[in-house]
Amino acid sequence: MRDTDSLFEDWLHSLRDLTGSRELLESWQERRFAFAHRVANALVGPPGSPEITGPVLYGVYLSGSRLVYIGQTLDANRRLRDLLIGESHHLANTVPPELWERVVVVRWPELLDPADLVQIAVLDALPKKRSPEPRNDGLAVCGLALEHHLQLAHRPPLNSRRREAAGVWKMRNLTASKSAGAASAPRFARLCREVHDEWETLGTAPGLVDSLICEDLGPPGRMSSCRKLSRPS
Repeated sequence: MRDTDSLFEDWLHSLRDLTGSRELLESWQERRFAFAHRVANALVGPPGSPEITGPVLYGVYLSGSRLVYIGQTLDANRRLRDLLIGESHHLANTVPPELWERVVVVRWPELLDPADLVQIAVLDALPKKRSPEPRNDGLAVCGLALEHHLQLAHRPPLNSRRREAAGVWKMRNLTASKSAGAASAPRFARLCREVHDEWETLGTAPGLVDSLICEDLGPPGRMSSCRKLSRPS
């Protein structure tokens, strides 16, 4: 197997060739955005399916590393579209979306039961903290709790480390986390189990056939193949 330095040099050389003139740069920009647009449309609203909105959990898989990232959002339409272009997210800047093997999406509010709704109402009633994000809003905290549960169960590498000011990466201690999601996960133990089971179904489902680039797998789940969508149409 070739060393990583030579592979890195090949990558740089290819990018220089792809952006070596104004015309080539514009073509590269257009190709990448067209790809991101196709994937986003497949995730948010493929033909014949209702468009995804509201809270979701999402995950990205690579063919070799498997599950590399788990995230959550209250605005699926915006985040799933931004995810591939890196506009409000770091993931696409670390691993180009053309390398993603699959993206899975779980619409977890469809799995809520009356007991979960009570817990969300309890969190809603707590005194609000001053924060630019609704970290103690009931629905937001529930999403964070589910995200924490999945990250703790799967330890995806791009969630498991954080950047340090010194220019290095440091492992995160998810087990000892005192975040709102970690603190609230026990409130939603049943929901965490159901979401985990749905995630396993999506993550282990057979790869999509060549004629299919997105599939709804039951009411809460959706899976899209980025590698198939990266082929020029």
